Order: sequence, then structure tokens, then C-alpha cells
Amino acid sequence: MKEELKLALDEIKNDYDDIAKKLTQLEVVSNYETCQEYSKKKALYQPVIDMAGKIERKEEELKDIIKMLHQGDTTGEMKELAEEEKSGLLKELETFNKDLEKLILKTFLPQESYKNIMLEIRAGTGGEEAGLFAADLYKMYNRYAQKQGWKQEVMDSNPTELGGFKEIIFSLSGEDVYQKMKYESGVHRVQRVPTTEAGGRIHTSAVSVVVLPEPKEIEVHIEQKDLKIDTYRSSGAGGQHVNVTDSAVRITHLPTGIVVACQDERSQIKNRQKAMRMLKAKLLDFQIRTQDRERHEKRKVSVGTGDRSEKIRTYNFPDNRITDHRIGLTLHKLEQILNGEMDELVDSLMLEDRRNILKRFTKKNEN
Repeated sequence: MKEELKLALDEIKNDYDDIAKKLTQLEVVSNYETCQEYSKKKALYQPVIDMAGKIERKEEELKDIIKMLHQGDTTGEMKELAEEEKSGLLKELETFNKDLEKLILKTFLPQESYKNIMLEIRAGTGGEEAGLFAADLYKMYNRYAQKQGWKQEVMDSNPTELGGFKEIIFSLSGEDVYQKMKYESGVHRVQRVPTTEAGGRIHTSAVSVVVLPEPKEIEVHIEQKDLKIDTYRSSGAGGQHVNVTDSAVRITHLPTGIVVACQDERSQIKNRQKAMRMLKAKLLDFQIRTQDRERHEKRKVSVGTGDRSEKIRTYNFPDNRITDHRIGLTLHKLEQILNGEMDELVDSLMLEDRRNILKRFTKKNEN
């Protein structure tokens, strides 16, 4: 077992034993909220403890087999059977240790890793070309979501005349959505020859992406008196009206100044519902960033600074190359990735993040 895994496991075992003792104390079991809190934490640790127990038992079996083989009196068919058993135990231990690593990492991953999300994609420098690339990124995420079996819903969009987006906001829901998509926040840079470029020169444009965990009802409380709600007519690209009713909705949260708007639906009620979902996600993000810095540090992605202005990735079309600057990864498969085949990229980011999570146990032990 890797040293950092062993240190993390030791910490979990110590916490587990401490919780088990507390759950035998009268003052704890007689307090419903305290008892529930400890019981939930114990349940979180239980799969790790169970898997560690399996590994210990298999390691004992392996020691016995190795000892028997080294004694020298095991020959012929018995030796062959012992070698087969040893090989099988080694394979089982390899699988169990991988499973244990996943369980330990899941234990230390922030709770938000298992929430649904909202993604905001906004065109930055580059004019119309940036808008076209914003549409490319939306298609990339949408195709990846389809491959993952996630549900996607457009919350609001501001299309351009050439088929791009000045801005598009959409939600993704499904298993491990935030865990896999949280690394996308930041500036995405594209290098290519725009369709509007007659001279064939390569242009550099930028698009910003923001990933927001979507809160549960209990996490964000909004007072009606704190809201200013305006309605207006929806409009499409080029100023063309989508309809002639005041179906678009703009909501301003007065205490924070946060403004959200939605005009994607023809129904004012549906636009209001979507706008409220966007507002709650933004308020949760605001709370993370301004009211609880310590909590925010725990949530921050290890592979980047968490700064939305940080340039995280470059998409170079002439070289069919995509580079993630946070981990120094370059892949020459830009077309496939834009087609939603993001697994290698996402897996590499998750692996680096997990390594950083485990490294803190080594550092803690050194101190």
C-alpha cells in the first residue's frame, strides 16, 4: 500500500474508533442531533473500514502461502497449487487496494462533488469568433453529458447572428456531475483561422466557463422582500422578437446585487422558475467565496487556483492539439475531444486532484 494511502487510512481508522466510542456514551446517544451526526460519519467511514479488513485478511493468507513455499517441503502438485493461490491473492489484493483508494478519496472529497451543476459559458476576447467557440464548447459538454447519461437543460442563452453564443447557461444533472465537471471553470483559449477571416491568419480568442454547484433548498434561503423582479419582452439574435409578451424575467437580489435573467422559455412562469434556480446557484457560490473562506479553500480544485480568470486550456486547431496548462497535459486529438470524448482529459485532471488530496497526509506526517 502506498505510504500516503496508509496515512489516510490510519486517520480514518482513528476517527472511526473515536466515533464508535462516542456512540456508546449516554450523553451522545440521548442527543438526537449529535447522535445522527456521528452515525452519518461512521456510515461514511464504514466501507473504508470493511475494505481495509478484507485487505488485512488477504494479506495474512498471502503471508501463510509465502511461508509455506519458503519452507521447502512443498513440492510437486502442492507447490503448483500454492503458486496458483499466491498469484490469485496478489491479483485480488491489487483490485482491493484500488477499491480502497477510491473509497478513501471519496471520503475526503467535498460533499459538493456529488451535486448537480450549472455551467455558464461566455464569449470573451475575439468578437464573433469567441461566440462561435462558445457554441463549440457548449456542444462539447452536451455530447460528453450524453455519453455520461446526464440530463441537460438550457436555462438561458444569448445567441449571435452567425450561430454562436454571447452567453449560454445550462444545467447538468446525473451521477458524479460536479466531480467530473468542476475542473472546467476558467478561461478557455482557442487558436484557429476564423470562418470570417479571408487572409487565412490564425486568430486567438477566449471564452470563460463557470461551474456552479446547484444547491438544495435547505442550503440557500431567499427572502421575497430581498428580490426585485422585472419582466420584459424576449428578443433573439439581431434584435428580432421571439414573442410579443413580457415573458422574459430579470431578478435582482438586493442585498448582494446579484442579477440573473432568463428569456429562453415562452412562458413567464417557466422563465421565473429557471431564473430562481440560477439565482440560488449564484448565491451559494457567493456564500462560498465571501462568507466562509475556510470552507472555500477545502472546495477549491487542487489542480488550479480556482480563479475564474485563470487560463486553464488552449485549443489549437491547426495542430489538432489541446493543452491543459494546469497539469501540463497535451493531447493531439482536438476533434475527438470537441466531439465529447473528454474521458482522457477529465480522468487526468481527476487523477492529479486525487494525488494532491493524498499528498496532504504525507506532508502532515512530515510535520
